[in-house]
Parts: sequence; C-alpha cells; structure tokens
Amino acid sequence: MENQRPLILISNDDGIVAKGISELIKFLRPLGEIVVMAPNAPRSGSSAALTVTEPIHYQLVRKDVGLSVYKCSGTPVDCVKLAFHTVLDRTPDLVVCGVNHGDNSGVNVHFSGTMGGVIEGCLKGVPSIGFSLCSHEPNADFDPSGPYIRNIARLVLEKGLPPLTCLNVNFPVAKEMKGIKICEQSKGDWINEWESFAHRGNSHYYWLSGEFRDVDSENEKNDHWALENGYVAITPIKVDVTDYGFIDELQTWF
Repeated sequence: MENQRPLILISNDDGIVAKGISELIKFLRPLGEIVVMAPNAPRSGSSAALTVTEPIHYQLVRKDVGLSVYKCSGTPVDCVKLAFHTVLDRTPDLVVCGVNHGDNSGVNVHFSGTMGGVIEGCLKGVPSIGFSLCSHEPNADFDPSGPYIRNIARLVLEKGLPPLTCLNVNFPVAKEMKGIKICEQSKGDWINEWESFAHRGNSHYYWLSGEFRDVDSENEKNDHWALENGYVAITPIKVDVTDYGFIDELQTWF
C-alpha cells in the first residue's frame, strides 16, 4: 500500500478570513494533506469554550488538491471536535491552530481560543501545536515566522510529542529572529483590565483592556523574556494540571 501523506488539521480563533490562518495553510501545505475547520467569525478569548445552548453548523468554503477548507459556527474547540466527527476520514497526524494575531505567552494560554483548540487536539491523542504572532494588526507580516513554523511542524510530525503535552509557540514582531528558546511560562497577571464608558446618564459599559504585569521579567528562561529579546518562544504545555507536589500535604488536611 502506498504511504499516505501526513494529515494536518488546522483551526484558529481569529476566524476563517483572518490572514494568520491563510499564512499557516501556505506554510504547512508542503508537509501533507490539509483539512481546515475554523470559526466563521472571530472567537478570540474563548479558551476551551463549547457551544451548548444552540446547534452549530459547518460548510465547505474551498476544495483543492490536498486542501479542504470548512467554516463552522462554533468555537475553536467545537471546530476541532466537529472535524474529527464529520470531515476527517482518518485520525490526523497533527493538529495546528493559528497563526494567532496576538501574544499567547504566559497566562494568556488559559484564555486563548487558539490554545483551546490545541488542547482539544492533544486530548484526542494527536500531537498539537499553537502558533501566535505578537501583533494584533490584521495585515501583520507573518513571513519571518514561516520557516520556523514549517520546521517545528516537520519535527513534531517526525518525533511526536509526549502524551497530554502540546506546544505553545510565540513569535516576536521582527524581520529576523535570533533563534529559538525553549521556555517556561512567564509568571504574571493582567492589571487595569477594564475601560469604563458613560452610557445613558449614570450607567456605564466596559471594554476589556489591560496590560500584562510580568513579575519575573529578569528570568531568561521564560517566554516573555524570549519574545522581548527577539527569540521564538516554544513552551511545552501539559494538559494534566494536577499539582502532584501538593497531594501528600492535602491528604493530611482530611
């Protein structure tokens, strides 16, 4: 039997028309067969959200040799789940989400729809990667990240990943990157998160805003430092969030 080319499932949280996912498709097409199932509109910040209050639907957008593109009315996790259930004729060799318009380093991994889709792929036992560029510009330049994206995906296809481990890859905005740093997740949180606007007298409405406060900015091992200094940051993420070190002490409480 003739060897099949690797099958790669692609999704994102910026929506099917975002430049980032078009660039990702372009970068990964040489590596295998591509199936895309992406939200029909932006779903940024959706994390691992599922659509449970209404039905969802999908439709074919484009079909070429080695490429099928679908859009879905759900979240990134819905997209990955639905692709496995409907359009994939076999288990994919790789799940990739992105390229996200915006930084998903540090604690952002918990809010990111991009990484929600990645984690869903990981839970299904498939090596999974999230790619993000530290720019929210709709027409951001993804070209410098292209060779890195293709090489990282190629290596994961070749070597695999440990069970329940996925990769969170972030790119700085730079014409030339200094290389790759394997990083730990930076420690910090978001402050000044809401911007208030007056509305009809004394009432207000709020837009999510804020700034990231890095509490470990001098730590050269973390992803935030790597990005600030022009490196590609690769952070391995474990889906199992059990605090094994605390189990024995917690046992003593009860």
